[in-house]
Amino acid sequence: MGRITKRTCTVCRRLGMSVCGRERCALKRRGTPPGVHGASARRVSAGFAFQLQEKQKARHLYGLLERQFRAYVERATATKGDTGLLLKELLEMRLDNVVYRLGLTKTRAAARQLVNHGHVTVNGKRVDIPSYQVRANDVISVRTEKRESKLFDTVRESLASREAPSWLRFDPAAWSGTVLGKPSTEELRMLFDPRPIIEFYSR
Repeated sequence: MGRITKRTCTVCRRLGMSVCGRERCALKRRGTPPGVHGASARRVSAGFAFQLQEKQKARHLYGLLERQFRAYVERATATKGDTGLLLKELLEMRLDNVVYRLGLTKTRAAARQLVNHGHVTVNGKRVDIPSYQVRANDVISVRTEKRESKLFDTVRESLASREAPSWLRFDPAAWSGTVLGKPSTEELRMLFDPRPIIEFYSR
């Protein structure tokens, strides 16, 4: 299975946006792009370069390879409805993203690892595919024998106070969450601007 191997915070600095989700992201310490001329580099605000940058931001935010992200754009484009909202809906309904949204991990990368290693179940059945699309009424849980793992040391204390999005319901005592439906239009609009991304792939 393909995966991104570049240093994540280098990507954050290049894009001018934290896509790693880490509290100690290098972007907070050094806000300039990487490289010798990073401090004098100009930020793009229009045209092809801007479209490319916005596409890269969304792609890295969800930790996807180019071919994976393109497939989501093509699927959203081929479906009747608002392409931008459909794209964001597909990305948000990924299993690894739902695990992250429930607060079971601090980053999407950690959520992906959790799913890959078979620590997550959907409706009682183990699912190890991060791109698995969850549906309404699905119950996502951490396997009982894995709940004391060191993987959860950083989130265990905060689980009880975790506020999940409106389309998810989390039960900290059961280490599980239920998908109540799809994200609302308002929640989807807050994620990122899909217009330059769609324009990029429409060239």
